[in-house]
Amino acid sequence: MPENTKSGTKAQLYEAFAASGKALASGKRLELLDLLAQGERTVDALAKAARLNLTTASAHLQTLKQAGFVATRREGVRIHYRLAGDDVAQLFTLLRKVAEAHQAAVPAARDAYLGEYTAAELSREQLRARIAAGDVIVLDVRPVEEYRAGHIPGALSIPVEELADRIDELPDEVEIVVYCRGEYCVLAYDAVRLLTDRGRRAIRLNDGMLEWRLSELPVDTSALT
Repeated sequence: MPENTKSGTKAQLYEAFAASGKALASGKRLELLDLLAQGERTVDALAKAARLNLTTASAHLQTLKQAGFVATRREGVRIHYRLAGDDVAQLFTLLRKVAEAHQAAVPAARDAYLGEYTAAELSREQLRARIAAGDVIVLDVRPVEEYRAGHIPGALSIPVEELADRIDELPDEVEIVVYCRGEYCVLAYDAVRLLTDRGRRAIRLNDGMLEWRLSELPVDTSALT
């Protein structure tokens, strides 16, 4: 059958698909999606978190918006960005997994970034069982604004950069399960190393808040007291 139709061609259709791929063809844009998977943010906050100037951050966000990956709302003079849907978050996680499985450079880059880690890890299912048993402390080491946007019910919030000074807030007789943004988030790795160096029993959730949300597990959005 001919590829042409009354309104277009197969080539046009695939070019339309390719536009989405082109929007993802930037490490910084993927990093912005990773941050937005944690919750809505302003351009200023995203630029700061991704270590970009405002002009560059805005340009990347406009590319993502044109591709339909992010949506916006205005509040006064501020524009807030959010992911356009959970399917965008799912695409982002799948992209990472496929890249790790099929690109030789990814595992080496992952290990160089996350550092050597040989300790045991806990799955989401195991963590839920431990929470139900009441024999662990769950620690969220993301920035406070990400914790407020949604966290594992019952989790304590101590951002990783504050952990060394606030470690005494954690009971020393209970194992601590640490989590952050997702599977490739360095914050939890750093926190577990710090805690174990200080003599605490600590273990890392093997992924993070992104995967927790996508699994449709309970999420607490109550503010810190």
